[in-house]
Amino acid sequence: MDDKPNSEDLNENSEHLFSFGVIADIQYADLEDGFNFQGTRRRYYRHSLLHLQGAIEDWNNESSTPCCVLQLGDIIDGYNAQYNASEKSLEVVMDTFKKLKVPVHHTWGNHEFYNFRREYLTHSKLNTKFLEDQIEHHPKTMPSEDYYAYHFVPFPKFRFILLDAYDLSVLGMDQSSPKYQQCMKILKEHNPNMELNSPQGLSEPQFVQFNGGFSQEQLNWLNEVLTFSDTNQEKVVIVRQVAVQPCASQLGLFGSPTSAG
Repeated sequence: MDDKPNSEDLNENSEHLFSFGVIADIQYADLEDGFNFQGTRRRYYRHSLLHLQGAIEDWNNESSTPCCVLQLGDIIDGYNAQYNASEKSLEVVMDTFKKLKVPVHHTWGNHEFYNFRREYLTHSKLNTKFLEDQIEHHPKTMPSEDYYAYHFVPFPKFRFILLDAYDLSVLGMDQSSPKYQQCMKILKEHNPNMELNSPQGLSEPQFVQFNGGFSQEQLNWLNEVLTFSDTNQEKVVIVRQVAVQPCASQLGLFGSPTSAG
């Protein structure tokens, strides 16, 4: 006799605690359709705004309103920078998000850094650190200002942690900064190609310029938050820019070559 619970019974007996929305790679630009970096996928730059509007309408009309929405990066396309349209395009998308009835938590991807310097993003509407949860009696769970990361609790015993997947990267960094120099050194040690965005001939093809990773400082902070959550029996959701698959070597620097976006 099979004593395993029926999946339908589980669904009927499961208590709905909360819901949240997820959206990624909007990559808006006021441009005609184009293709991705490899030329294999069509991109609907202008039309992407309609998909965002549709998603917002669905979230607003849900019978059980989501507690928040996670925007996982690449909110506008890198082509905006070539046409000096970065700020205008970001404003268009952020104005669309104003129609959403719940908070939005933003992460940063490579296309954010194609358009803006890190300092700009820190002072922009894409910085949603003000939504973070502060655990006053556990100061080590407070992130540093050196990277963009934070955690929050949408429902008791559930903690969401947003990570900065471009904490270590040559994108968006001042070329005179120690972190830029460190990342460029690692890149050139692993990628001898003239075009650093090319993985051609690499035994470790994740070492390309459009990728990024986590500093040891951020990983130490993450460990503190996870330890706190484990001690307090919280369930944890890790949130990061979707295109980057951090590797174990070099402090998690640079991600999957399939992430070119």
